[in-house]
Amino acid sequence: MLAEERRNRLLEMVRVKRFASLGELVEQLQVSESTVRRDLEQLEEQGTARRIHGGVLYAGSSPKLPHFEMQQPVKEETKRAIAAKAVELIDNGDTVLLDGGSTTYEVARLLVGRPVHVVTTSLPVANLFACESGSDLVLIGGNICPRTGVAQGPYAGKMLDMVRVRKTILSVAGINDEGCFNNNLMLVETEQAMMRAADEVIVVADSSKFGRQSLAHLCRLEAIHHLVVDTGILQSWRDKVTKAGVCLLLAENDIQSQETDA
Repeated sequence: MLAEERRNRLLEMVRVKRFASLGELVEQLQVSESTVRRDLEQLEEQGTARRIHGGVLYAGSSPKLPHFEMQQPVKEETKRAIAAKAVELIDNGDTVLLDGGSTTYEVARLLVGRPVHVVTTSLPVANLFACESGSDLVLIGGNICPRTGVAQGPYAGKMLDMVRVRKTILSVAGINDEGCFNNNLMLVETEQAMMRAADEVIVVADSSKFGRQSLAHLCRLEAIHHLVVDTGILQSWRDKVTKAGVCLLLAENDIQSQETDA
């Protein structure tokens, strides 16, 4: 394979997945790690890729989703730890319905390559699986939010009413004694349809969301089957969640481990 052809293939892999680890690129391209590093250096100089700890992000031109792109780097390590714990709940062959939250996106990224059936309202999530032969993809249509690339509204609701999935995974903007909240009325209506379509509902949220509310009420805590959160959650909230009959899963990232050790 010529160097230019190899770099084009590498860039396409990163573009489709939005993120790729160094190990994935070495395995797929069947070249040495040093070769991949040199290719990434050149692509970074061209402005089409950006190297980060653990891999590389696509940096080329694509439709801009300001809110999604702004939220994605926030609490990145915590979100990835929560996602890694959440995917433990997903079995091969499951049909999984994913919303468009930034933590849910990290869950989706870890499902790429696994034999699962993916249903989503999110254009960024769908983009991860669009060229993935190992997974089946269904994209829910509707009114697309220009800030996040998420389908919502009555058309999305009607399509979701025809769908049945094993598990729905949702992100939320806040959790308090009344339950879960999100910041968009139309989005909440769509997410409620996503909950009705599922045998099990999994909420992924970092500990900063607890004790907060947002514009629209999504559901009571009792409507959730699993809640995945980082270990920063207060003991009082751990007790409330388990008392509501929710299975609480705690995810610990390296940063939290270092703070605890200190």
